[in-house]
Amino acid sequence: MKLNLKIFSIFCLTLLAISCGNADDDVDFDFNDKGELGKGTTVDDCLGFGENDLILSIQEQYTAKPSKVSVFFKVSDADGNPVVGLVEDDFTIYEQGRNDDCFNKISTTESSKKISPNGQIFNNSTLLVLDLSKSVLDSSLDELKAASISFINNVMPEEEDKSDSFTMSIHWFDGEDKLHELNPLTSSRDELVAAIESITSTISSDASTDLYGAAIRSTDLASKYLKDNTAKDVIGAASVVLFTDGTDQASRYTKAAALKKVTDADPNISFFSIGLGSEIDAEILKELGKTFSVFATNKEELETTFNEISTKISERANSFYLFEYCTPKRDGSGTSNLVIQVKKQNREGAVQTKFSADGFTGGCGL
Repeated sequence: MKLNLKIFSIFCLTLLAISCGNADDDVDFDFNDKGELGKGTTVDDCLGFGENDLILSIQEQYTAKPSKVSVFFKVSDADGNPVVGLVEDDFTIYEQGRNDDCFNKISTTESSKKISPNGQIFNNSTLLVLDLSKSVLDSSLDELKAASISFINNVMPEEEDKSDSFTMSIHWFDGEDKLHELNPLTSSRDELVAAIESITSTISSDASTDLYGAAIRSTDLASKYLKDNTAKDVIGAASVVLFTDGTDQASRYTKAAALKKVTDADPNISFFSIGLGSEIDAEILKELGKTFSVFATNKEELETTFNEISTKISERANSFYLFEYCTPKRDGSGTSNLVIQVKKQNREGAVQTKFSADGFTGGCGL
């Protein structure tokens, strides 16, 4: 599969370079200011589809003999919110071959289709970044540990994920010019929980808070996780979850530098922030947690706020779909245009791409 993935990736990049020559051929996905929605190609007008309420953003696609086409994409609404729970019957396939004036709907009698497990080609990495400066350790450590453990249990699979499709690392910061690693990236829930339980009130004696430095370093680390996945032919998404009970006191880095790092980050990195107490700057935390931010007025509310974030992360992870179907196109038919349309309740959306049926025969057998 990896070989097919690499070959088809080159093919897709070539097609993308061609399509980008005309700006009218590109979808304007700038529906919000979060920068989360990827690019795609508009659906041909001959199909007569309406406006997109749902956005299908293709991450990768590839083919496999005898006649399977696989497309990996995420689905969001126009505000950037993830769309979860889609099933095979929510999707309709249209193909346009060399002899077709417009697209033809592919019926279930001509082609089987399915939503497949995406663990082999997809990894969702979460970076839990905790403020363990002296104020937290002195006043709310027990509550923070309980909230973090609840967060881990909600995000990570109950049994160790053998495919490593869900991984998490834990880091902490104080006033030092460093992002401390509490536990490296792992798919083991038990390992992560044990790491949280190991935190003691003596882990740091620094009363300062290098919040901006933590935001910069955690973004760099999330970017590294994505690059590592790419090197393994795995498509990655990452989430940075930043907790603090105060503002930046170290003054080592500027607010502008931290916000620029977050703003310019890869669109497949989501940013969440959790603030505790009255010493925080809510506006700055909202900007650092550009995807979603929550605030606890007291330590008793910490677990609730952490659980809100865990729900958001799970929704994003589950809005990625590996859609596979058996095409009726056969060897010699050349390059075909493909449209995938999704309809869910009163919302719909579609995306267009291309594939080659070279070497395709019958007997796909999904």
